Amino acid sequence: MPLQNINPTTTDAWKKLEAHFLEMQSFSLKKAFEMTPDRNERFSISFNDLSVDFSKNRIEQKTIRLLIELANNVNLKEAIDKYFSGDIINVTEQRAVLHTALRDNSEDPLFVDGKDIRPEVKKVLRKIRVFSNKIISGDWKGCTGKKITDVVNIGIGGSDLGPDMIVEALQFYKNHLTTHFVSNIDGDHISEILKKLDPETTLFVIVSKTFTTQETITNANTIKNWFLKSASQFDIAKHFVAVSSNLEAIDAFGIDPKNVFPMWNWVGGRFSLWSAVGLSISLSVGFDNYKSLLNGAEKMDLHFKNSDFDQNIPVILALLSIWYNNFYNIESEAILPYTQYLTKLAPYLQQAIMESNGKSVDRNGNVVNYQTGTIVWGSTGTNMQHAFMQLVHQGTKLIPSDFIGYKTSLHGLSDHHQKLMANYNAQMDALAFGKSKEDLLLELRFSEDASTVNTIIPYKVFEGNRPSNAILFEKLTPESLGELIAMYEHKIFVQGVIWNIFSFDQFGVELGKELAKKLLKKV
Repeated sequence: MPLQNINPTTTDAWKKLEAHFLEMQSFSLKKAFEMTPDRNERFSISFNDLSVDFSKNRIEQKTIRLLIELANNVNLKEAIDKYFSGDIINVTEQRAVLHTALRDNSEDPLFVDGKDIRPEVKKVLRKIRVFSNKIISGDWKGCTGKKITDVVNIGIGGSDLGPDMIVEALQFYKNHLTTHFVSNIDGDHISEILKKLDPETTLFVIVSKTFTTQETITNANTIKNWFLKSASQFDIAKHFVAVSSNLEAIDAFGIDPKNVFPMWNWVGGRFSLWSAVGLSISLSVGFDNYKSLLNGAEKMDLHFKNSDFDQNIPVILALLSIWYNNFYNIESEAILPYTQYLTKLAPYLQQAIMESNGKSVDRNGNVVNYQTGTIVWGSTGTNMQHAFMQLVHQGTKLIPSDFIGYKTSLHGLSDHHQKLMANYNAQMDALAFGKSKEDLLLELRFSEDASTVNTIIPYKVFEGNRPSNAILFEKLTPESLGELIAMYEHKIFVQGVIWNIFSFDQFGVELGKELAKKLLKKV
């Protein structure tokens, strides 16, 4: 059964939220913390090694209560059940949405089109494990008998951004293999990668569900021609594998059918790193770490599926986003991880979030009369403090921000980590509480010439009252990374349900591709 189609602006909760928004115009985070010293405890949720403190938002208990009422008005609980049970909720493409099934350890049958998909999912996982172990151990040899040293993932969009982000994030856990990613159709991209490779010791993983994606197949053919300058057609079987469902095209390319890892139409591309699309992850960090990534995601799935909304991390984060997007008319959110390992998280989430919820037609086929998808951007701390944080602190735009931190450093450089986390906490305090004119007068009267104090003060005032979430893990592990990514996936889903849009199609991606093909025919 599809999701129910309810325009959120017609609900009782929406009208109450509009009235409540007017009540909140004079709300001050500084005063709220002064009046309620334990505010951070009241507005925090802990789950496993994760804590989310959302106390530095422009909210009261009433705000959360009304936002949860909105979620209930649009039947969010029923939607979550359909999301996990294989219902055709991607109506425009007539598909189930079951990337969660790829990390589900349950033995209970899960049916899609009358077929239990559990056995096939487990079969592919076993194949990933066996293949990864062969490559990593050196049992798999290239065409000249040499061990594989480099792996190249050839894909684009979800077939590139997810694996690339995860491999970068888990560099601490990587093995001896060097992993590369080729995505852009720009010939300069592939040329620079090929400079680094030896055809005798490189494995190429071609990732394309249809095996027709222009960028991927163009890059794959260029690499194949480069490879054949020093090898034969028969050697392709030792150096090329495919993640795809187009067996005919794969066979024509020359890839051994044994080296094909299947994809399913009930897994959207931007949520596919949990499938065989994640083969390059398993090759980079080993299957055990890849499985830990999946297990972490499953833990977040169970938390999301089973927790009451007021203690449900993805639900609360989604509701806060809707509060700002639809009532404060704020269009963007910043993702700010305080670890260099997550340098590619923001680009990954840009696709996941903006491709999913960048829609202006609702599930009834009507043009919406309210804001939907948020603009997502960000970078790593502390680098971004020396870049765009000036705008977040003192600019004219209000930008809710997620600060992602880790209590423990992987490499044990405690001095570095203490300074990193001091900045992590200080940025959120500065955004929330700012610095008043009175504070500055006290501060500057001993350090500035008296005649210049009043001149400089307007430029140094921080109004504060700027919202942020503190997302804090114990340590960056494959499991905690799985939790983090699944958390944002479910936030996307909740937003889409409330906005009454289809989050799992991407027709906006196709028009430019179609026009490009027409232009190429004219050349």
